[in-house]
Amino acid sequence: MMDRNAALVVRGLTKSFGRNIVAGLDLRLQPGEFYALLGPNGAGKTTSLRMIAGLLRPDAGSVSVFGRDVWADPIAAKSIMAWLPDEPLLYDRLSPMEYLEYVAGLWRVPPRDARVRAEALMETLGLWPHRHERCEGFSRGMKQKTVLAGALIHEPKFLLLDEPFTGLDAASARLVKEMLQRRAAAGAALILTTHSLEVAERLATRIGILAGGQLLAEGDLTALQLRAGVSAGSLEDVFLRLTAGEKKAAAF
Repeated sequence: MMDRNAALVVRGLTKSFGRNIVAGLDLRLQPGEFYALLGPNGAGKTTSLRMIAGLLRPDAGSVSVFGRDVWADPIAAKSIMAWLPDEPLLYDRLSPMEYLEYVAGLWRVPPRDARVRAEALMETLGLWPHRHERCEGFSRGMKQKTVLAGALIHEPKFLLLDEPFTGLDAASARLVKEMLQRRAAAGAALILTTHSLEVAERLATRIGILAGGQLLAEGDLTALQLRAGVSAGSLEDVFLRLTAGEKKAAAF
């Protein structure tokens, strides 16, 4: 039976590509929770997010989002989630306005609502002056903001964000952080991967540290310090201590 009170329930998620990339991952998020999934390169972070998003079928395990089974009922599950990959994927010949209208149509957002939401998102993200320009000429940061607007256009309750701040300047990164925090405050659940431990420490209400496809520890900074056997220290100190000895590998 699915737990409809939890935002995300992951049980025994496993994936192998000749070797174990994700090995029996269990996760649970509540509505309004901002969760950071951290780990060294090759730890299985992106592979985990792709399976949770329903883009990569696991070898074993289950995923449910607000009580909807991602694999048994994919349309219902995906209709309330958003996936932001680490590389922005756009139709370069479209403008931001055209792209947002197209994405909203895929999610069957009523045209009037789609227009209002698109305009608000572009205003917030600083895209309004460029709303009729083709995306092919955009910088990496502008493409990232356009893709983020597309991920939010249907007002998802669950967001998966893989390195969402890559390519953003300091001002844009702050805007995006504030926007995501407002989403969490409104009851959405968010899970992100990032190599910026400072960002994770500042944004996340709970942090999980993944290595070798397994969750080594999770909790707030105090809980992670206890798990690492230190009485104080930054998230960077704790992270390095917990992942010491892990072999570096290419990210998946």
